[in-house]
Amino acid sequence: MLPRSLDGDNPAGLILGHLTSGRNLMFMGRFTSSRWHFEEVLTLYDPNSRGSLAHQAGGHPHVTSHAILGVVLFCLGFPDQALAQSSAAIATAQQLAHPASLAGGLASGAILLSLVGETAAFDERVSQVLRVGAEQGFPHYRAEGTLYLGWGKVKNGDVAEGLSLLRKGVSAYRATGAVSWVSYYLALLAAACQTAGRVEEGLALIDDALQLAEGTGERWYAAELNRRKGQLLLRQGHPEAAEELYRKALSIAEEQEAKLWELRAAVSLARLRRDQDRLAEACDLLAPVYGWFTEGFDTPDLKKAKALLDELR
Repeated sequence: MLPRSLDGDNPAGLILGHLTSGRNLMFMGRFTSSRWHFEEVLTLYDPNSRGSLAHQAGGHPHVTSHAILGVVLFCLGFPDQALAQSSAAIATAQQLAHPASLAGGLASGAILLSLVGETAAFDERVSQVLRVGAEQGFPHYRAEGTLYLGWGKVKNGDVAEGLSLLRKGVSAYRATGAVSWVSYYLALLAAACQTAGRVEEGLALIDDALQLAEGTGERWYAAELNRRKGQLLLRQGHPEAAEELYRKALSIAEEQEAKLWELRAAVSLARLRRDQDRLAEACDLLAPVYGWFTEGFDTPDLKKAKALLDELR
């Protein structure tokens, strides 16, 4: 669609082409290219004059671009800008009074907040997703709201109830026929299993997520899947296997220019080095990655990285 639109006078096709390209490239883990396409949509699209595109795109392109751009910017290492884009998506959807756009913006916002680790804001966003999903009869978003509710309960200490809701939510989500985001949701379920001490089950879920990502080409979370598998193997007493997976996560993150995933992988590997009394190596590994960041210093990822660096120094 995009090449044909570039050749002719088809502004609607151009907008939809950029939107589709941005979404597909995001899932492929090509974050820099994805960012460019979404920013093009935000430049070109006027929701007031091209409202009909909301039906063709399943939501207003402006809202979708703000929302998914938030996830893209987070992966690229710009947490503050990411949160600003998510807020813009929701505010725009509320102004347009378009339920599908609002549900999509809220759900993407919940994904972003679950990545960032902002517990209080996440709980509020989940409540909004559940409310809109129920009011509008959107089974897709009701399922997402259920699994997010479960993840929130796990983070707040109610692991048994959280696991139950996560299982229910993932099952309901997959029952809609949806494939996108599933590898991430399986990773959340695996993390809940890890918290509950069910390491074998967590490993099986991560392997399922990796296999699914390989089959669909959805590589945006590939670095984290490998890192999380390394954490689980470390729990089982396999530091060599964990190190290999942390290095693989670093390699994927560097290839994708995903500085946030690179930071997480560097933190995990630096902790392993610290526990092996290799403090200088750990510091040399982590310091340049942390030093790249120019924002997001109040987010959990940056705080954990700084605390580890201070300890190593």
